[in-house]
Amino acid sequence: MLDNKVKEQLRAYFTKLVNPVILTASSDASKKSQEMLGLLKDLTGLSDKITLAENGNSPRAPSFTVNRPDGNCHIEFAGLPMGHEFTSLILAILQTGGYPPKVEADVIEQIRQVEGSFQFETYISLTCQNCPEVVQALNLMAVLNPNISSTMIDGALFQDEVKERQIMAVPTIYLNGKEFGQGRMNVKEILAKIDTGSVKREAEKISAKAPFDVLVIGGGSAAATAAIYAARKGIRTGLVTENFGGQILNTTDIENIIAIKKIEGTHLASIYEENIRSHAIDVMMPQRAVKLIPGDLIEVQLESGASVKSKTVILATGATWRKMAVPGEETYIGKGVAFCPHCDGPLYKGKDVAVIGGGNSAVEAAIDLAGIANHVSVLIRSDRLTADTILQDKMLSLKNVTLIKQAKTVEVAGDGKKVTGIVYLDQTDNTQKNLPLSGIFVQIGQVPTTGWLKDSPVRLNGKQEIEVDVYNRTSVPGIFAAGDATSSPYKQIVIAMGDGAKASLSAFDHLIRH
Repeated sequence: MLDNKVKEQLRAYFTKLVNPVILTASSDASKKSQEMLGLLKDLTGLSDKITLAENGNSPRAPSFTVNRPDGNCHIEFAGLPMGHEFTSLILAILQTGGYPPKVEADVIEQIRQVEGSFQFETYISLTCQNCPEVVQALNLMAVLNPNISSTMIDGALFQDEVKERQIMAVPTIYLNGKEFGQGRMNVKEILAKIDTGSVKREAEKISAKAPFDVLVIGGGSAAATAAIYAARKGIRTGLVTENFGGQILNTTDIENIIAIKKIEGTHLASIYEENIRSHAIDVMMPQRAVKLIPGDLIEVQLESGASVKSKTVILATGATWRKMAVPGEETYIGKGVAFCPHCDGPLYKGKDVAVIGGGNSAVEAAIDLAGIANHVSVLIRSDRLTADTILQDKMLSLKNVTLIKQAKTVEVAGDGKKVTGIVYLDQTDNTQKNLPLSGIFVQIGQVPTTGWLKDSPVRLNGKQEIEVDVYNRTSVPGIFAAGDATSSPYKQIVIAMGDGAKASLSAFDHLIRH
């Protein structure tokens, strides 16, 4: 199951196990069960501290649990955790075996102190880059608190459950049998939802902080670079963010960073976090900025109720998926309307789906989905695609892909629970048509995350981007901006990094002069 190179790497990792770990398998006669058993036997052969039992009684097969001899760790993998979830499995084994997690001490203590019974089930797809963070967070909580259990469920493998619970996006999290949340969540966000008093406590702690010299808002490429450049100057630096990585969390492979041939977005995000935490940067996460108040000390108010002040601020909030802005879209997000084909595509196996858009991302999505779905319809408003020719040729060669030109989406149709189709205006004859579908993947670009600045004196342009000069200064002295949220042309990772460095150096220069 595992090649020799991977085995040798894992053998070295497993020397860090302190306590015994028991893997208990529940299997049937299926091919996937045999593959699972092969994987587990490979793992048990790499350390004398890992043992395998095949007497599991889980209602899901194939599945297996990761536990300690005392039985007080409740982690289960329903399916074969390969792909992006392989790391989740290895971390679960290491942490169950006593290897210390890389989490702040106060977070570990908070997990241990949470009261109540929490049975989490997380539906994932093995191609989803956002799913592992959720699975790993819940597994860690199950390791630290015996009243918490975590089960990862491969939605592509357990289609009956997916259909019964009408799961149309991953990750989808259930808690004690009821839907708990969708989308990427880190351990602090999960704790905030189950330990309601933690939000108020954290807000009070943040509000009590002394003013910063530089406060960076954001967690993507521009923000990470700005924060590190500021910290290296030896000035008091803070970072407010919802997560590390920003848009790159939804990027499969990145091949345009000159020093790196290729890297996955989630891997790059983890590097950002590691580098940020290795510097003297006060990270406030997960926190969302909601209001900016200029003054001698600039105040940033947060959604949690906290307020933080700084002599200078760098706005690096990035961008988000552009929506169609038609009736029904908001209603069915996560119920048939999706933005990440890599994450949610496997849930639409054998179904009819549509891709909205004609650029590179849209055509790449159509190509990927064609290998999963029964049929893919690509809807574009104009009479031609704008994607690279090589991608167009590949997509148009696929027999189960149809290109619909001059189609203006006017409504997302549904039955109240899920998407049933899309209504579009055929601009060739000005008639409305209904296309029956199970899923709609929106790929029409992105918009800057600047809505929270509309009532502030920071000037935005017609695209709602933050206007900046060549020094990344905004219209307000002491406030700088960087990356995809700004008027800087060409939205690229390397450009965002450069913007972040410039903004930080400009903020430092401002501090010296004022």
